[in-house]
Amino acid sequence: MDGQEPKTAFITGAASGLGRELARQYLAAGWRVAVFDCDHAGLAAAWPDADARVLVLPGDVRSEHDLAGARDRVLTEWGRIDLLVNNAGVALAGALEACSADDWEWIVQINLLGVVRGCRLFLPAMRAQRAGHVVNVASMAGLLYPPGMAAYCATKAGVIALSEVLQAELDGSGIGVSVVCPAFFRTGLARTSRTATPELRRVIEHLVGDSTVPAARIAAAIRAGVSHRRFLITTHRRESLVWLCKRLLPQTWFFRLMMRALRATRPS
Repeated sequence: MDGQEPKTAFITGAASGLGRELARQYLAAGWRVAVFDCDHAGLAAAWPDADARVLVLPGDVRSEHDLAGARDRVLTEWGRIDLLVNNAGVALAGALEACSADDWEWIVQINLLGVVRGCRLFLPAMRAQRAGHVVNVASMAGLLYPPGMAAYCATKAGVIALSEVLQAELDGSGIGVSVVCPAFFRTGLARTSRTATPELRRVIEHLVGDSTVPAARIAAAIRAGVSHRRFLITTHRRESLVWLCKRLLPQTWFFRLMMRALRATRPS
């Protein structure tokens, strides 16, 4: 990079899917990348020939100890963190009363508190640098709320709220914030999801597996958004237009339209 020290990224959930693709794209752009995931076998398989520009760091976003150790390793090896990507996430589908308290605890610990831990632990280093960027991966499910997805929607909406607060708290610090809200794309989310019924699992596998949008396209949109220091990064045109309708229409109108559309998609 013209004699300059390469920039450094730390990406959670980097054993597969979007996290792995983001890491690959930043590597191709000349960055150093630390990849973090609780799937130790998947992490080793995804990064078998890691060179000096890659740190492979097994760990769980539910563990403050794991994240703090990974942060310290990056700072010891490379001295700075320019980009934090809180990407690790799971899905939970089912009617509110069909999902157990343990299921709720599981998804909140990963999808929401995993992001909180990442921000809390990595921000002091960015503040000391007076530079950096935080990317929190939420979902269009944090903006649009279909039935049967209460836990997933609640955690992703929480990530969006957290990111908006963080943007205000970091104003003038030199640290940027982005929150990413993709709709369904080809990823391993279905494999790690929990569902209340086998039918719901088949629905999730169908929505994810049949998507024509690859993770590479989502990763490229994120990189472009970060380069322009954009706060909200959306990646699917149709779902973004639906969200715009939600913002502009009275809630009762939008609810009726949404339920009519959902009924039209159900088998007769």
